Amino acid sequence: MDAFYASVEQMDNPELKGKPLAVGGSRQRGVVAAASYEARAFGVHSALASSIAARRCPNLIFVKPRFDRYKEVSSQIMEIFQSYTDLVEPLSLDEAYLDVTYNKKELKSAIKIAMLIREEIKEKVGLTASAGISFNKFLAKTASDLDKPDGLSVILPEQAIRFMEELPIEKFHGIGKVTAEKMNGQGIYKGADLMKLERSELIRRYGKAGKHYHNIVTANDLREVKPDRIRKSIGAENTFSKDLFEEHEVLEALQHIHETLMRRIEKTGRKGRTITLKIKYHDFTVKTRSKSTDHFTSAAAVVWQTVLELLHQPEYLEKEVRLLGITLSQLDNEDKMKGLEGYQLTLDF
Repeated sequence: MDAFYASVEQMDNPELKGKPLAVGGSRQRGVVAAASYEARAFGVHSALASSIAARRCPNLIFVKPRFDRYKEVSSQIMEIFQSYTDLVEPLSLDEAYLDVTYNKKELKSAIKIAMLIREEIKEKVGLTASAGISFNKFLAKTASDLDKPDGLSVILPEQAIRFMEELPIEKFHGIGKVTAEKMNGQGIYKGADLMKLERSELIRRYGKAGKHYHNIVTANDLREVKPDRIRKSIGAENTFSKDLFEEHEVLEALQHIHETLMRRIEKTGRKGRTITLKIKYHDFTVKTRSKSTDHFTSAAAVVWQTVLELLHQPEYLEKEVRLLGITLSQLDNEDKMKGLEGYQLTLDF
């Protein structure tokens, strides 16, 4: 979806249409969760500190996120996806992979299917979507970003290697800013430079990620579209309107986060072994403290007691904090994995 949260806000409030809009935080605190394309023209983007966003765009309008509404709209979009194929792998509320090799409409053109889906979303939901079409996940994801907003891009099999050769390294999905800068320092600026390195050399330099880089740059991304993705963690966090340091304030904030987390754990019916406390300080440095139990648990008392231990180990907070979060991970996935059989499909265009 195109600027999903911001687009929903503009759809629901016509007065916001055509104006620079940021969802999340306020002019003084927090971070931008989503920015309209009018705001992006000023360099405002998601994960940017709200104070910086306000300086870049003095006329920026801030609205509080309404996640219940976004989930409602997302459900409508996912229903449209499901009407074409059961092989839908959601990545978030506004993005998903679809395998349409064998589809419910019995259409033989992936391009036609993408056009129909976009038209249906526009007609039934009222929002625009961009689609990327190709024969593997990486190329489809990359294609979806080529012609935003309201775009449709295709990378055919015979175009793949040439496309990868010319793709700037910072445009590779999964290669972040830090890794891209590291690669630039090693003379790697685009796909062609990455292709010069043997698979073993990429693994030596970048560990397990090196194997993935080799696969995607050679168009050998064999990951399947998995509608039943295994959840790896359950978490909750909160950014505060003012920095916290006093222990009673921190404990009160953690109690609210803990309550939210336990509701989510109860809803999923899952258990886990590792509890992590996330701390973002006022200067935006982030630290995490984790502890694992010797058994799976979903007990609220166990999670809370562990959080209290982590808050003081190795020591109490170093300085004022702007965000705290709690995560339960190393979930009991073993039963979920049973019965999932892999299969590789081919795609007609």
